This record gives sequence, structure tokens and C-alpha cells, in this order.
Amino acid sequence: MKIAVLPGDGIGPEIVGQTIKVLEALKLNMSFEHAPVGGAAYDLTGEPLPAATLAAARRADAVLFGAVGGPQYDNLPRAKRPEQAILGLRKELGLFANLRPAIVYPELAGASAIKPEIVAGLDILILRELTGDIYFGQPRGIRQLPNGDREGFDTMHYSESEVRRIAHAGFRAAMKRSKRLCSVDKANVLETSQLWRDVVTALAAEYPEVELSHMYVDNAAMQLIRNPKQFDVMVTGNLFGDILSDEASMLTGSIGMLPSAALDEKGKGLYEPIHGSAPDIAGKNLANPLATMLSAAMMLRYSLDQEAAAAKIEAAVRKVLASGLRTPDIYQPGTQKVGTVEMGAAVVAALS
Repeated sequence: MKIAVLPGDGIGPEIVGQTIKVLEALKLNMSFEHAPVGGAAYDLTGEPLPAATLAAARRADAVLFGAVGGPQYDNLPRAKRPEQAILGLRKELGLFANLRPAIVYPELAGASAIKPEIVAGLDILILRELTGDIYFGQPRGIRQLPNGDREGFDTMHYSESEVRRIAHAGFRAAMKRSKRLCSVDKANVLETSQLWRDVVTALAAEYPEVELSHMYVDNAAMQLIRNPKQFDVMVTGNLFGDILSDEASMLTGSIGMLPSAALDEKGKGLYEPIHGSAPDIAGKNLANPLATMLSAAMMLRYSLDQEAAAAKIEAAVRKVLASGLRTPDIYQPGTQKVGTVEMGAAVVAALS
């Protein structure tokens, strides 16, 4: 099993480094090819996604990604900014389906900003379409109007085939869970969303066992806070999914706990924690590596057909949390605060 390892910037190398130790502890037939990406790649080559890094990602069976970005790159031309690397990988590898689970572990229910009784036992899967919508739509830009005013513009669009593809993924995910799928759109305002709703509704006939519901995105944002356990699987577009999945992350107590997968049509994927590069804590042994480890578990499950190994990592994480170890982002009085390295070592020990 060939894994392309792209640590990136900020805390990326730290959390990926601890995750590699966890994967090595499983003693699977697995090889790792490291390559620079994001700001680290720009510093070396002048490009956030060098051709050699993209080639390594294409050769691999799966990609393990850290995080990219930092304030030192904020004034670069947009095409050279670190974030273009992840957008480029999604586009070039055809990674259209973003799976973002939001799970509240019993030990962390009290760490959420929401009342424990509302979030305890929460288990939501959000599917975000990843290669269309306003992030990739053309035309886009900033232009000067005849009156001298400047105008910024972006284009939101989806094709029927793009909607059908992610909707299929949503229905299939629901079939493996509680057979409930909520499609989120803004069909009362946007033509793009009206097409989205029409396609998803028509496709439901192919999945008669799945209970399909529709919800406007503003209401969905409210309901995620008011009554999150009403949801099982949610499917939505790129822009709405970006916002809703980050909102759902805070139900869990910390964005540092949430993994993600971005899959192509054949199941090959890129796996990353959903948090950013956190340059303010980089190199200080403060970052939470658990989301990256749980992303590696998703990698084993979805791309490498190693369900037993995936379950071992998840069980090890639960065991460590049950023991009371906490990185600063999830620390509560009465638990033991540890650093990135110590948390990584604890998960490795729990595997044995």
C-alpha cells in the first residue's frame, strides 16, 4: 500500500509525524513517500503544488495530508498561495466527495460549547461536494465599473451530473447508517439549488429504503445547534458544506478532533484533519494529533480496505480519551494535559 505523505505547513509536520508512528505500529505492508506541499513547497520551488508532489499523489493508493498556510504567505498572488495546493489536488485527482464525520465521544461531551445533553452521543456524517460550486465557477474576478466603483464577482453553478454523483454518495452512505438523508440547499433563492433539489428528489426513487428530507441552509445552520441529533447523513454543495461542517465541528468540543476524507469515483482519497495549520502553536508541542490519526483510520477503511486496522486506531483513540489524557484544546479540569508527542505515544501504546 503506497501512501503519499504531504505534511504541509504550521502544525502539519507534527501531527502527520505522530500519525505515521501510529500507522507503522499497525505493522501493515505500507510504504510512505513524503513530498512538500503548500507554503513549504512554495519556499522550495516557488509553487504550492509542484509537479513532483502531484505525481507522487497520483502514484499513491491514498494521500495523507497535514495542513497548509501561514501569515507569511498572505500577500502572495492568489495562484501562489498555499491553499491553492489543496484545491489543485482536489481538482487534479477528481476528489469530488468530502466526508466529514462529527462524533461526540462521551468523554468530551462536556468540552462542547453546547449543553452536554444536546450533543452527547452525536454521530453525524456530512457529505460536501468538493469540485464544483462557487469555488471553481467561472467567470470570477474583480473589475472596475464605468462609474469608477470596483466590483467583485464569482459564479455559482452545478451540472446535473455533478449533483447526481454526490447525491449517490449520500444515499449510499445513508444505506450503511440509519437510512436518513437530509439534502441542504437554498432552493427558495438560488437557481443552482433548485436544480440540486430536483436532481436529488428524482434520485431518491432508486433508494426507496432511505428517508429523504430537504432543508434550507440557513435553517440547517440553526438546527445543527438547536437539535443536531435529528441528522444522520447530510449532503450539500461545496460552499454550504464548507460552512456547515465547520459549524458541526464545534459541537464536538474541538475542531482538533475531526477527520475528513475526499474521495474520487473509485474510492481513492485524500485524508486530512479539518483544522488549519495553526501557525501560532506550531513547533510548541501543543497541537492535537487525534484528528489526523482518525483521518488515517478513514484512509484505511475507505481507500485501503483495512477495516480491522481502522477500527484499531479508533479504539485506541477512545482508550486514550477514556484514560483522561487531553491536549490543550480539549483539556478540562480533572483531566491530564499532554502535548502532541505524548498524545501520539499514548495512542501507539494503546494499539498494543
